[in-house]
Amino acid sequence: MSYSKVWVVIFFLCILAGPIAIAKKDDNKLVSFTASDYNDALAKAILFFEGQRSGKLPVSQIVKWRGDSALVDGKLEHVNLIGGYYDAGDNVKFGWPMAFSLTLLSWAAVEYPTQISSANQLLHLQRAIRWGTNFLMRAHTSSTTLYTQVGDGNADHQCWERPEDMDTPRTLYKITSSSPGSEVAADVAAAFAAASIVFKKIDSNYSTKLLKRSKSLFAFADKYRGSYQASCPFYCSFSGYQDELLWAAAWLYKAGGGNTYLNYASNNQGWSQVASEFSWDNKFAGAQTLLAKEFLNGKSNLEKFKKDADSFICALMPGSSSIQIKTTPGGLLYIRDSSNLQYVTGATMVLFMYSKVLEAAGTGGVACGSVNFSTSKIKAFAKSQVRFIPFIN
Repeated sequence: MSYSKVWVVIFFLCILAGPIAIAKKDDNKLVSFTASDYNDALAKAILFFEGQRSGKLPVSQIVKWRGDSALVDGKLEHVNLIGGYYDAGDNVKFGWPMAFSLTLLSWAAVEYPTQISSANQLLHLQRAIRWGTNFLMRAHTSSTTLYTQVGDGNADHQCWERPEDMDTPRTLYKITSSSPGSEVAADVAAAFAAASIVFKKIDSNYSTKLLKRSKSLFAFADKYRGSYQASCPFYCSFSGYQDELLWAAAWLYKAGGGNTYLNYASNNQGWSQVASEFSWDNKFAGAQTLLAKEFLNGKSNLEKFKKDADSFICALMPGSSSIQIKTTPGGLLYIRDSSNLQYVTGATMVLFMYSKVLEAAGTGGVACGSVNFSTSKIKAFAKSQVRFIPFIN
């Protein structure tokens, strides 16, 4: 699984955790971690994305040991697919998890620009987002064509080599009207919509282009409904495409795409499911968080999203009467046997975002049966997850 999905959320979480002091188990001494420690972790998290860059690297590149690579991507079908990000330690570019990571980066930039700026990382964040969205726009070659993967995953996984030296096939995969993948098309639409908000005040022309592409891809995903499960070689869908369609509609509305997208979410809220994870495959909790905010702002026809968002909190919070996810003896959420941290960080991001939504609406918290969790308790638990990953673990 892609390490980028862990790093993107660690990047966000470092913004929020704040200074702490913990006792180290080996000598029981109190060790303090200050705001500067989190700023350093934040800088390193975003620097990770520079190390994952593919294509012709810019002069502003900080990671100097990385060189130009994959400069003929797309040539097999006479398209330009240069750029974007490699996945984990692979030399393959997977459009779906890349889009999810970019959406989360944009979500952080939209909700916490002041905190990121105070750590002197806002420009680096914007560059990281643009590097990815530029590639995804190139991958969207027509209204009904989206290239979803560059590289042969099987061949690549058999050969451990630097991208500058790779000699494995640069096989191309795409979705079309006859071979759809609504999950990927909708997720890229969400990434474009979220990024359009980031760039709205600093590059309005680019923002407008992103929003236009987002609308086009959403229309493609919705008109030619079909699961990526039937088209994918890697990162196949298990939760269906309804969560991505709701996720994209929520972002399009938030980006100023119009009431059409809010009505779409309202008309299809029967798709919404109670979830206990937020991941590259399952976006329900993220969509519910965005749409619950609209419900609390007076859009009364979105109540199911609020109820399902509350249920997500109840599934995770220790002491909840409807808890579904246990914690390790050390206190870390244990969601999956494999690649657990990406699910922990995803869930923790939603805990922070939803507590912010509740606070803004003046809502005290979430009731889980007879147990009430205030927003401060939800945030405290979220912070405990952040502190565990880089410092206590």
